[in-house]
Amino acid sequence: MLISGCNTTTDTELIKHPNVLFISLDDMNDWVEPLAGNDMTVTPNLDRFASQGVNFTRNYAPSPGCNPSRSATLTGLHTTSSGMYSNYQEWRNVPELQSVQTIGQHFKSAGYFTAGAGKIFHYGQVDTLGWDDYYPSILNPMPEDDFPEESPANMPPFQYMYNMFDWGPLDITDEETADFETVSYITDQLERDHDKPFFLAAGIYRPHLPWHVPQEYFDRFPLEDIKRPAILENDLDDLGPVAKELIVRGGNYHKHVVEAGEWEKGIQGYLASISYADAMVGHLLDALENSPYADNTIVVIWSDHGWQLGEKQHWRKFALWENVIRTVFMMQVPEGLEAMPDGSARGIATENLTSLLDIYPTLAELSNLSPRNDFDGQSLVGMLANPTEPTERAVITTYDYGSYSVRQGDWHYIRYIDDSEELYNLSQDPEEWYNLAQSPNHTDTKARLAEAIPDNPIDLPEESLIELMVHHVPPYRSKEYFFSEERQEWMKRFE
Repeated sequence: MLISGCNTTTDTELIKHPNVLFISLDDMNDWVEPLAGNDMTVTPNLDRFASQGVNFTRNYAPSPGCNPSRSATLTGLHTTSSGMYSNYQEWRNVPELQSVQTIGQHFKSAGYFTAGAGKIFHYGQVDTLGWDDYYPSILNPMPEDDFPEESPANMPPFQYMYNMFDWGPLDITDEETADFETVSYITDQLERDHDKPFFLAAGIYRPHLPWHVPQEYFDRFPLEDIKRPAILENDLDDLGPVAKELIVRGGNYHKHVVEAGEWEKGIQGYLASISYADAMVGHLLDALENSPYADNTIVVIWSDHGWQLGEKQHWRKFALWENVIRTVFMMQVPEGLEAMPDGSARGIATENLTSLLDIYPTLAELSNLSPRNDFDGQSLVGMLANPTEPTERAVITTYDYGSYSVRQGDWHYIRYIDDSEELYNLSQDPEEWYNLAQSPNHTDTKARLAEAIPDNPIDLPEESLIELMVHHVPPYRSKEYFFSEERQEWMKRFE
């Protein structure tokens, strides 16, 4: 199905092929005003957008790693359907993904002008077939950032530390930052005359590490006002061995942050980076509002997964707890679309469970693209119109091969590759402090939630693995590999 001509309309005709502004954020948890996960945060632009569209407050990532989460979101196939489980894979070398139609390819093949900038897929693992244009270039998708000359600048390094695990203000303006270049390119596209509908993707890199942003954003969060996350002293006592391994993986970040006295500074850096990312979103929203396309463009804002800053003595992503797998997702649909004449609800927050996997099928339906019958997500067109109507659904997140999170209703069930388990009732225990998995009172609940776990997940294809660096943790490829001597020897470095 090819489209020709522009997508301007008269007063009587409906828009068959709307424009799409697709805004991706990186590593953003619920510390934004629309999700109310932190009362210190400052995100007026995300709050503004939430008041104009639908805020999916219980939205979950396919994976707590950038590469598998983005690959799943942008291809429509869950990790268990493709075998793309880990940051340490090349998604283009996964056999199940070599012929799949990415979201960019789908819009482009339908006659859309497709253009992007910044991090959409995982760094240089780009989709070369999905774009008519890309900034800085299709093979170099991320503008160069301005980091301190000596790195790390603030966090004292420790053995096997990810060298971008750092924070601190920069004496530069917004205009000198890489994300501003990304935003400027998309803004330029919104100022152009287009003779056919467009799909524009803006990959904003913050609040991904390192948390180096202009000084003004740090000034919004005085160090003396920073509060640590709520912590339970014996929180780890009821966790199994895999969960405890995730906490210390890569050198035990929490231990080193605490010993260095950098906990509050790290939180300050994350809040500053969120505020900076929010400002970048604001530039994009302003540009759209001031363009000829304000009334015929769908806007989607999403992040690939959340983050932890000391909860469960864990830093970074790569875990299956709620504030790692829950993430930002909001959408606004204008009135006048053939697929949705009344547009989306305005200013409504829904607690219905959703997945990032739902974005692709939703946009495909709203844009009247040729149908695909292999999506692992669900179209949310009905929910966008009636977001408060309750729905019942289980949403799955995987960590590498063989470890699963199941979210359904108030319940969160985690089963790891070694069969250790966690079970939380989030309505009573939102911090996930009390693991109910061993309680005989919840045997039936566990069994019901476990039914959602796929019976035959695709194996992790060996040919897709990349060479590991010394600070990397080998991905779980199978139960046999997880318990193998090879893996155990590698993990000893982090003890």
